Amino acid sequence: MIALVVQLVPLAAPLLLSSDAWTYWMYGRIAVVHDANPYEDPPSAFPDDPAYPWSGESWRDSTSVYAPGFTLASEPIALVAGESHGAAAWIYKALAALAACATVLLAARFAARPELAAAFVGWNPLLAIHLAGGGHNDAWVGALLLAALATQARGAGWALGAAVKWVPYVLLPLHALATRRRAGLGAFTVTTVAVAALATWRYGFAWLDAFGPLADNARETTSYALPHRLSQLGVPEGAAIALFAALFALVYVALAREAWRGRARLGLASVALLACTPYVTPWYLAWVVPLAAVEEDKLARVLALAFTAYLLPQTIPV
Repeated sequence: MIALVVQLVPLAAPLLLSSDAWTYWMYGRIAVVHDANPYEDPPSAFPDDPAYPWSGESWRDSTSVYAPGFTLASEPIALVAGESHGAAAWIYKALAALAACATVLLAARFAARPELAAAFVGWNPLLAIHLAGGGHNDAWVGALLLAALATQARGAGWALGAAVKWVPYVLLPLHALATRRRAGLGAFTVTTVAVAALATWRYGFAWLDAFGPLADNARETTSYALPHRLSQLGVPEGAAIALFAALFALVYVALAREAWRGRARLGLASVALLACTPYVTPWYLAWVVPLAAVEEDKLARVLALAFTAYLLPQTIPV
């Protein structure tokens, strides 16, 4: 109960620390209000839209970077929110809070030590601030990943998570190697094809262009990313990014070998991804912490807590 309360408390606050929820709203309005394509038309094409001044300045000239499932979901949300930035923020905050609570409950169901797993996720203040507080869609990814692991809807859960953000595609091969089962493969394929077909009907093949901005992100660093920290020590930024990319590849190969022996270690893989990616934000922990919580992997838990502590000053400057 305490874990759920912690995750719900920020609902009482205004949108915290990020304008991403309003950017989601803007992309949804581009499609459903302006009958345009958020994968072709940036927010700056609609400067008179009521969502435009609230959307993130960094994204006003950028087309959507989100996977098509999330963009499709953003359309009805944009209709419900109408022209109210307050309603848009509250809807995304409420959906993220519900996803956070679902993640707590799923962690308790799936983990060998339910109380520890629920507390590990639910007592995390950084998650509360950025999910119920910030409305980030990473909450959806975390909940769908645990749903895939903890329920019979394995294939659909993996596919829907990847339809929000690409992260599950990195983790799925390890899970497949460890289980050596085809259970869920049919549901995964059907769900993936259905989302792709619907996205193609709605946006044409332009939704594939979302990989372009993602590739651009992979060549940039944020202030708390470890490649950026290395570049501050004098290593050229490009070399630092390449070095961490190579490190992740080595770690991934080692984890794949463990997965082949029957242990997927998805929590550790997600921590490694967070450590090596050049573009890091605190809300990415929404899919790292739950995976570390449900596996009996002490190293993954310690590293997930370490990253929470490391990113906390970015959330609450001290």
